[in-house]
Amino acid sequence: MRVIAALAIALTLATAAQADTFRALNRHEVNPLPNGDFEVVSRVGAGPAQFWCGAGDYALRALRTRSNARVYLVQGPAPSLTEPGKKAVTFSLTPPAAADARSFVGQLFLSLDAVGDSLSAAVAQQYCYDHFGERNPRFP
Repeated sequence: MRVIAALAIALTLATAAQADTFRALNRHEVNPLPNGDFEVVSRVGAGPAQFWCGAGDYALRALRTRSNARVYLVQGPAPSLTEPGKKAVTFSLTPPAAADARSFVGQLFLSLDAVGDSLSAAVAQQYCYDHFGERNPRFP
């Protein structure tokens, strides 16, 4: 009986964790963090555009933020807090402390290195539509 109860609890916890997971247009998983930030979990071969896509798509479709709201880079690739054994990039809709010191001159290249970098949610989501030879899930 204890085994069945333990299995039921484990299944409930796993289901609850999956319920919070958002799947972006590019199939990256995005998980909310307790402090209001969110992390985009890495997939094989992912680069800056794929992470920004996940962040922008999550901000617009899951959080229902305005299209001109800023999405800020909080932490570059690091071990995931929500999916052990994987890497993730953390984003937020509020500027991190490091963003205050940064000058907001137009970005020339996408990066995951400079904490405080930001894009509008709509611009970040537009990277979901740059597939460069990949099969686009919206256009078979």
